[in-house]
Amino acid sequence: MPVEEQKAPDGVEKLTGSVEGVIYANEQNGYTILDFGTDGHELVTLVGVMPYVAEGDELTVYGRWVHNPKYGRQFSVTQFEKRLPSDSAAILRYLSSGAVRGIGPKKAQKLVELFGEDTFDVLENHPEWLTQIPGFSRRSADEVSAEFRRQSGVRTAMMFFRDHFGATLTVRICNAWGASAVDKAKKDPYALCDEIEGIGFEKADALAKALGFAPDGMPRIKSGVLYTLSYNASANGHTCLPEDKLRAAAADLLSVPEELVASAIAALSNERRIRKLRVRTEKGETVYCFDKTSYENERLIADRLTLLDRATAALGAGDVATLIAREEKQGGITYAALQKKAIAAALENGVMVLTGGPGTGKTTVVRALLRIFDSMGLRVALAAPTGRAAKRLSEATSAEAKTVHRLLEMSYNEGEKAAFARNEDNLLDEDVIIVDESSMLDTPLTAALLRAVKSGARILFIGDADQLPPVGPGNVLRDIIASRRFATVALTEIFRQAEGSLIVTNAHAIDRGEMPDLCTKNNDFFFLPRRRDRDIADTIADLCLSRLPRAYGPGVVGGVQVIAPSRRGEAGTENLNKTLQAALNPPAAYKREITVRDRVFREGDRVMQTRNNYELAWERGSENGCGVFNGDIGLIEEIDVKNHALTVAYDDRHATYDTADLDDLEPAFAVTVHKSQGSEYPVVILPLGSAPAPLLTRNLFYTAVTRAQRMVILVGREEVAAAMVQNGKQIMRYTGLRDRLIAGGMTR
Repeated sequence: MPVEEQKAPDGVEKLTGSVEGVIYANEQNGYTILDFGTDGHELVTLVGVMPYVAEGDELTVYGRWVHNPKYGRQFSVTQFEKRLPSDSAAILRYLSSGAVRGIGPKKAQKLVELFGEDTFDVLENHPEWLTQIPGFSRRSADEVSAEFRRQSGVRTAMMFFRDHFGATLTVRICNAWGASAVDKAKKDPYALCDEIEGIGFEKADALAKALGFAPDGMPRIKSGVLYTLSYNASANGHTCLPEDKLRAAAADLLSVPEELVASAIAALSNERRIRKLRVRTEKGETVYCFDKTSYENERLIADRLTLLDRATAALGAGDVATLIAREEKQGGITYAALQKKAIAAALENGVMVLTGGPGTGKTTVVRALLRIFDSMGLRVALAAPTGRAAKRLSEATSAEAKTVHRLLEMSYNEGEKAAFARNEDNLLDEDVIIVDESSMLDTPLTAALLRAVKSGARILFIGDADQLPPVGPGNVLRDIIASRRFATVALTEIFRQAEGSLIVTNAHAIDRGEMPDLCTKNNDFFFLPRRRDRDIADTIADLCLSRLPRAYGPGVVGGVQVIAPSRRGEAGTENLNKTLQAALNPPAAYKREITVRDRVFREGDRVMQTRNNYELAWERGSENGCGVFNGDIGLIEEIDVKNHALTVAYDDRHATYDTADLDDLEPAFAVTVHKSQGSEYPVVILPLGSAPAPLLTRNLFYTAVTRAQRMVILVGREEVAAAMVQNGKQIMRYTGLRDRLIAGGMTR
């Protein structure tokens, strides 16, 4: 059928012609490479997202010419329009290519000889006519017709959805819903939110508006309520919302009266798409509303922790004392009273929490437990939420540590959602699971971990509950501690080797709500007063470029990390990254650079990986492997400008990023405090300038200072430091886990 061609935007070229042959096609994401004969009789190679394209298809494509170093000149397609061939010769070539299952070259020849240019109409609307051709029974004719109609439906869906969602999301819709996609979307566009990864409420709502759905209709209000729970709540760290706050937030999002939202909540609750939990608070009883996933995750965490604590065989007090005494004798060490208490608690309980600030000996306890568990013949898994935290744990204990994701053998499924090979059907083999930096554990990851822990195993959560909560939804470590259901030991004594460190003493002072010592100049903690944010940024650049290298040698620069409370403002990470890039790695004729999302990446730049990518390949000499993790920081070693690709050196590994992977990289001369969680750096520089008030908190200040191993430098205004110390408020996170744990799990 005829398709109205679009005008090519400025800078974009248009080609028309037909597909001569398909070289490669990925059915999952639609990425295709094909030979294309233009109307000007030139044979070119097209690359891009062009799903459901077959030999003989007539296309109009939009894009740009690119150069591939291996394959030469190619046309990169950003958008395309497809028409079925219309003349008999083109129809024959199309059907002979095998584009329609059940029709080969011989049958195609007979079809076109008999029906000519009406062949496609016959295939779609008159399958009984096919039986005139030898080899077509009525059954096979119906099957071929059904396949052709399916393809016709998919073509219609591609045309219908492309302007609303783009090619990649359209492929997902067609893969999930097939030929009925358009009819299903027209009937309920909001179903796209529930069933198609990557389509949120706003996109579905825009389609619904275009289709004429009423703004106060129940399908829209239900979808808006679920969106408020699953996205708005989780984006702010909640796993649930009080019912009154859910009503207000959804009514505001949808611009409808709260009465309509209340009706939608009641209907969703009856359908069990919203789950409710009654929670006791200081103000009485509150009803919390959950989406189904968050409800089940919290319930699973509570149930599994309760069962693990009950099912693990505890050692007797005498056995524990003997093991600790033997460890002290063999190691030539005497543990402090609280350290002994922590070791005993880990041996006596199925679930145990160990907390403490810097310098209190948490790592010493872990090393002791590793040796004791080994002597008992127990297999131990060490894990942490991020790659840098796992690496640091491994270095501190001289034992292998993995990210929780790698421990659970995570991969991405067809919808690009995380899937774990280790679960209730494929349990972990280890008898003891030790998780460091547990304050970073969110609810979904904790649930995934506990699904995979076998009955009778021990689990030990180690963390600092005074640090920032996890980026994802929930507040697992604090909820576990607050429930008082499990053995918890808080180490408070600062040991002699740490007493002389102002980093340690100032961190503890901040944690207590006291001002740190900003006057001492001959230690590892310095304050440089600056009034204006611009001066703060310039001073930080001068420290990195001149003052620190002059005082400690040029090698110090690689160990310096600027950590800022906020992204915005002259003292925020966005401006600091530009300032530091200009100072530390300015443009030069010999440095190649590319622009990604309006950011300039240059050879020699410091960059950070922003998500766990277990498929990204790396090389280390002759060794090859996969996996670069959220929080990993490296230097751009080489840039391939023509192919929009680059190589990053991470310590002794070298990972190559192509265009699709570049979205995972951010400049990292300066990072936010939240991004620094789970990491440590030799030198930390913290700007104390203007930032949104909600970010100037005590636990953010404490988290930033505790990222430093050897030196902290504060640059800015003393009153900002004072405001952060005095602001002990913590952002409210609505969860039901504490109450479930208090109830002893098994909640329904």
